[in-house]
Amino acid sequence: MAFFKRNDDKTSLIVRDGDAILKEARTLVTRRVTEPSRRAFLSRTLSLGGVALLSGCSLDDNAGVESALDKMSRWNDRVQAALFRSDVLAPTFSASQMTRPFPFNAFYSMDEAPVVDAADYQLELSGLIADKASWNLDTLRTFAQARAAEQITRHVCVEGWSAIGRWGGVTFSDFLKRIGADTTARYVGFKCADDYYTSIDMPTALHPQTLLALTYDGQTLPREYGFPMKLRIPTKLGYKNPKHIRAIFVTNTYPGGYWEDQGYNWFGGS
Repeated sequence: MAFFKRNDDKTSLIVRDGDAILKEARTLVTRRVTEPSRRAFLSRTLSLGGVALLSGCSLDDNAGVESALDKMSRWNDRVQAALFRSDVLAPTFSASQMTRPFPFNAFYSMDEAPVVDAADYQLELSGLIADKASWNLDTLRTFAQARAAEQITRHVCVEGWSAIGRWGGVTFSDFLKRIGADTTARYVGFKCADDYYTSIDMPTALHPQTLLALTYDGQTLPREYGFPMKLRIPTKLGYKNPKHIRAIFVTNTYPGGYWEDQGYNWFGGS
């Protein structure tokens, strides 16, 4: 396989195999992209398709690299969305296969996880939703108990590790139907008590395994796993699974996300 390498304003043809291309591209781009989170993400996800895109810009130009990365990200989002199918399920597991203890993961330490008062909690709803009345925790639990759903699925982290856990609650599509969400809209967004925020596409929101989780392993969802409520999406990478949810909105305007606004792919399929 061949590609063009720019060196001292001269362009020469360099022959490399696929592994060599990826190794050199990761080294060059990782060194030139200044944001640590973007650099770490890129070093794990750079592909031959990304190299082809990057060949059209100077790697000495950080703005050019950023533009190429944005193109890569948008292309990845389009491809993943096109491949997504509501009838394709993530693998499920037995209780004996669960990871114990299930790892804590956030952009802060466990001691810094938010403490949410159950008595005062109100889930706020906005956007393209017919019934925007807020929900307290008792109402949410009652709704979930009547339509109980549970799954033992694998959480896949963009950092390269995975863990299997047991989540219980209500299918998110049931909740969206109950509140009169416009399911023809493009996005569902989430705001969280730890100042995290993210958004997902509507087909993922309606996927039968996307769960509004209120319990973990048969017990009230612990603080470290997202009390009082998290969205469990086994078809997405971990950063697309918001914890400590305090607000949900439906919109046709792209909402972004905490990590997505720093360069992570928005679709985030696992």
